[in-house]
Amino acid sequence: MDRVQLLLLGLPILLFCSDVVTLFAPQPPATPMPDRHRQPASSAFQPGDDSSPDADAAASAQVAETQVDGPGFGTTVELKFCASCSYRGNAMTMKSMLDTSFPGIHVVLENYPPPFPKRALSKIVPAIQVGAIGTLMAGDQIFPRFGMVPPPWYYSLRANRFGTMASIWLFGNFAQSLLQSSGAFEVYCNGQLVFSKLSEQRFPSEFELRELIGNRLSDSQFGKNLEKVWS
Repeated sequence: MDRVQLLLLGLPILLFCSDVVTLFAPQPPATPMPDRHRQPASSAFQPGDDSSPDADAAASAQVAETQVDGPGFGTTVELKFCASCSYRGNAMTMKSMLDTSFPGIHVVLENYPPPFPKRALSKIVPAIQVGAIGTLMAGDQIFPRFGMVPPPWYYSLRANRFGTMASIWLFGNFAQSLLQSSGAFEVYCNGQLVFSKLSEQRFPSEFELRELIGNRLSDSQFGKNLEKVWS
């Protein structure tokens, strides 16, 4: 085989090996959560300062109470979206809106993977690509080993081998991308599903999501401080 044929045969094998390594590679360690209960240190009392230590302590307590009484404190919102569908931009927009509307809220962005059968099939597609290209390149030796005569369609495809390999490559990548996409944009508030794109077949608007999360906050223990903060 010439260099072009070796390149076209070696590239799918390289990508297949990369997919296998990624499939069995360990997950990266989770990012440690910031300590939300840490209170700011109170300023030391200065002899020439007119303010008393009691006033400083009261001011620090007021600051800590304001942080604890934040409308979103103690609430976790999970935005699980399809990463292969380019939904990350929508998720970042919703996260910024929630952080602005409910100070203190914790918003988590996660990938929503497709079902396991689709994930397994997406890992098989590169092997099928490699097998198809290998059969196209060396079918004269492969078919006789199984006691078979190369069928007529094999010679038709081999007559335009480079176009056939390009078609196998493109259709295989399209199938793999389709199998890896879930089309999901699911919103969870404290572990409870509040919006599902898989069920609604649409994205939530910013106003709708703000209202859904706000209703959940009003029913929680921390959300009862909304009137105190906004009054």
